Amino acid sequence: MPRYEYRCRTCGTTFEVSRPMAESSAPADCPSGHDDTVKLLSAVAVGGTSSAPAAGGGGGCCGGGCCG
Repeated sequence: MPRYEYRCRTCGTTFEVSRPMAESSAPADCPSGHDDTVKLLSAVAVGGTSSAPAAGGGGGCCGGGCCG
């Protein structure tokens, strides 16, 4: 189940809530009981390595060959 991060505008607490994606835009109450919260934008980092060559054949910023 996805986790969404919120910040309370009243006390400044940042907290997470696990909920289904269908409820991602539903409001969340602060753990201290405040209801003035805002959902934060979270960046997801996906890392790892690949043994497959990059699409376009590599060669720098433009795939090679087009920027002499």
